[in-house]
Amino acid sequence: MGSATKPLEQQVIIRQLGVQPYDTIWHRMQEFTNQRTADSLDEIWLVQHSPVFTQGQAGKAEHILTKTVIPVVQSDRGGQVTYHGPGQQVMYVLIDIKRRKFIDKLSGNEAPLSVRDLVTHLEQSVVNTLADYNIQGYPKPDAPGVYIDGKKICSLGLRIRKGCSFHGLAFNIHMDLSPFHTINPCGYAGLEMCQLQDFIDTEITCADVAPKLIEHFTRLIGYQQLHYVDGLPNTK
Repeated sequence: MGSATKPLEQQVIIRQLGVQPYDTIWHRMQEFTNQRTADSLDEIWLVQHSPVFTQGQAGKAEHILTKTVIPVVQSDRGGQVTYHGPGQQVMYVLIDIKRRKFIDKLSGNEAPLSVRDLVTHLEQSVVNTLADYNIQGYPKPDAPGVYIDGKKICSLGLRIRKGCSFHGLAFNIHMDLSPFHTINPCGYAGLEMCQLQDFIDTEITCADVAPKLIEHFTRLIGYQQLHYVDGLPNTK
């Protein structure tokens, strides 16, 4: 990052939020998206959540197989039910899609960013992060997210409002995976979940992985000036 200020669309705020309740962050994402203007910088929120199941907008109750003490929240993101808990790196992307452009690798030309492009960049940022650990991950065209040997390591769900995205991805790093056994993760019966810790010998944390994830995502989407801050934004 140079010292000179880059154009608005090349800047992004990275918020480091620690461990937070899902409801708190979800409602603050809604507030941010409702209040943002054409001059608002895009933001990326890095957070871990207290244990919670979240249902997508079209979530079906039958995908929750066993009732537990872990709360279930009906969210407004896409997708079916998933689990969040400490040791899972969640990255929320609050992006003004309608003003974003990116360099198309095939043509070399600048092109508008579509929702499909954003999903692809999110998945690829996880694939590239796994590659940093010599692990081969891959997306599936019919089931958003990232997989290793048929097991899912990263889930993805977005919401678009006024041409702006919120929600994002949940990347399993080093967590208790047992709550996933009480649901059909992402609506797929029998889908096994995995985590990064399963594939490496040394202990790993979200703090180790987050900088790599941010580096890959911001490079893919074309941000050139990153502003790191702690805590949630002020709201009116």
